Amino acid sequence: MRVLLTGGGGFLGGAIARALVASGHSVRSFSRGHYPALEAAGVQHVSGDLADRDAVIAAARGCDAVVHTAAKAGVWGEPREYRRANLDGTRNVLAACRAHAIPRLVYTSTPSVVHRPGGVEGGDESLPYTSEPDVTPYVETKTRAEREVLEAHGRPTSVVALRPHLVWGPGDPHLVPRILARGRRGRIALPGGGRARVDTVYVDNAADAHVAALEHLAPDAVCAGKAYFVSNGEPMPLRDIVLGILEAGGVERPRVVPVPRRLARVAGAALERAYRAAKIEREPPLTRFVAESLSTPHWFDIGAARRDLEWTPRVSIAEGLDRLRAALREA
Repeated sequence: MRVLLTGGGGFLGGAIARALVASGHSVRSFSRGHYPALEAAGVQHVSGDLADRDAVIAAARGCDAVVHTAAKAGVWGEPREYRRANLDGTRNVLAACRAHAIPRLVYTSTPSVVHRPGGVEGGDESLPYTSEPDVTPYVETKTRAEREVLEAHGRPTSVVALRPHLVWGPGDPHLVPRILARGRRGRIALPGGGRARVDTVYVDNAADAHVAALEHLAPDAVCAGKAYFVSNGEPMPLRDIVLGILEAGGVERPRVVPVPRRLARVAGAALERAYRAAKIEREPPLTRFVAESLSTPHWFDIGAARRDLEWTPRVSIAEGLDRLRAALREA
């Protein structure tokens, strides 16, 4: 298939681009930056802004499918910027699919669309959408965008949404560097001591899920019009993941400082107020949402994705950590 991939220059987007090429698809990446490594891998690059509807429609011309993974992530920032990237951008992708009668759309969503204050343990796709979408602009915009994508199914595009949870691996510019930076200080504070079990997904497994969704998608496919959780299927205490990444990065095991859950949330709220009052644009070291996410369980049943997409995680967390260790040593 000829596939338009939004956000191919990102961490997950780049992995999806490589996986699509390896599966024999022709890939056109649409993003604001220029990424020579993707072009070297055989990916065509088109520059543009996702908020520019005409540019998105032009980029999609001649394509058989769209994989829409571009998004503004994070827990801090101007709400209008999240709406512009995550909501307006998704609406432009849907407009492009309609304009060219593109039959397939795979949308990268997030488990945050079913956010619950007390966390989720073993939840499946029957979970309703969050009742607190305004907890962060990211959650609000991604929830609205996923709903609009699924509601657009069949007019004329078959759609599927994937919800990968905490993507990591070699080349990760977000989670891994943050953990390594904090671990090098000799101690790392974790709400509840990091005992809450969480899901993560190795980046190649998340990319494989996108390829599987694309190749299974059709108007009458069982996956059409649905959302699926994507993870490694290996929930474990947060501290184990953190310490595993630190070990892979060659960081001497730090002292884990347990922080009472309530204290972490109070501190997050206080930092949010202080940063807003001082008009500081950068993200605070802790927010209410982050404190809550770190102190509650978040793991999901991926049985539906295994069944309907015929996908299974091929890289275990242990193997992923070995790959991360090798990559960090070479860096």
